[in-house]
Amino acid sequence: MLKNDISSRVKNYWEVTKPKIWYLLVFTAFASAFIASKINGIELDPLLWILLIASVTAGSAGANTVSSYIDRDIDAIMDRTKHRPIPSNRISAKNALYYGLILVAIALITSYVINLYAFILMAFGIFDYVVVYSKLLKRRSRANIILGGFSGGMPALIGYVTVTLTNIEVGIILAALVFLWIPMHIWSLALRLREDYAKARVPMLPVVNSMSLSTRIIAATTLLMVVFSVMLVYTGYFGFIYLLIASISGAIITLMSVKLLLEPDEMKSWRLFKFSSPYLTILFIAMMVDLVVR
Repeated sequence: MLKNDISSRVKNYWEVTKPKIWYLLVFTAFASAFIASKINGIELDPLLWILLIASVTAGSAGANTVSSYIDRDIDAIMDRTKHRPIPSNRISAKNALYYGLILVAIALITSYVINLYAFILMAFGIFDYVVVYSKLLKRRSRANIILGGFSGGMPALIGYVTVTLTNIEVGIILAALVFLWIPMHIWSLALRLREDYAKARVPMLPVVNSMSLSTRIIAATTLLMVVFSVMLVYTGYFGFIYLLIASISGAIITLMSVKLLLEPDEMKSWRLFKFSSPYLTILFIAMMVDLVVR
């Protein structure tokens, strides 16, 4: 009985960090560090790899947990989120806040051990997500995910500066790619759940705009992201393998967004959302493979 109780508590505290979100962010940090090491011919110390993964994991998980504390009233209203640990009373709001703050502290300490640049980027990312997005803008502005999206690009940039500052423009480009990916990812989900967001009075773009305008904006941001991803070849750091994979995956996600534009419905927006995370993962894998094979 005690074993089951402990297992349940661990599961709840794991769930409150929203692991499906930070899995991808940690991967972008890892991939960016790998890319930086290959481009600049630098072997990263195993300890730095451990610190990087630990820091981005703690930072992302901690920011998500504190955000869950802030959003506990909204989460209790929305059907998609009402079964999360805090609104379902599996974790008390106070304990979740303390847990999130401890994770944030761990992230700041470990990032400072890496270097000052990683620490500054980590602090900025957490501030942007928790304060700018969750506290200030999420309930007030349709631009919430734009200004709050900078935090999504920080893990990639942290991964790069963990290795080096040489050719830092590559790290900035990788962070920009994630930043451009975020609106399509979030807005396609919000379009699928627009009634849920409306019920909680969260002014996501598809909630405060018509379906036709929302799908046009989603299609435009998707196209911008795809064009940007393909144009990375012109930096000179990535070659044919990356171009081929980015072009194919970009064509698929563009086609999905165009279908949503021409025949708007919740199922198409849901499919676009579900493909968006594998799409970003594929791009970063393609970059790593390209650098290894070349």
